[in-house]
Amino acid sequence: MRHIIEVNGIKCYAHHGCLPEETAIGGHYIVDIEMHTNFSIAAREDDLSQTIDYVKVNKIVVAEMAIPSKLIEHVGQRIVNHLKAELHTIELLRVKIVKLSPPINGDVDNVAIIIEE
Repeated sequence: MRHIIEVNGIKCYAHHGCLPEETAIGGHYIVDIEMHTNFSIAAREDDLSQTIDYVKVNKIVVAEMAIPSKLIEHVGQRIVNHLKAELHTIELLRVKIVKLSPPINGDVDNVAIIIEE
């Protein structure tokens, strides 16, 4: 049996980018988290302590997104590392960061990175 928990659409305003105006002005981001785990006990016993707490996931993402970085790739890896350090029952993790309206001299809705570990 496969158990997956997703926390999707975490909206953040953050200051990431290589251009000075990106770090000064900031921009909008959306983060999706997918975690493979085993929540059989939590499902059977209705016990939050036996599964992944969505509140913790959101707090970790928001905390890491608040630290300015040049690359969203760097931010994504920090989120992966922090989630794995705090939530020991994660078997497989997928982090997606979407940067809305990137300043790339073109008509582009967004750019995104995905890390799977």
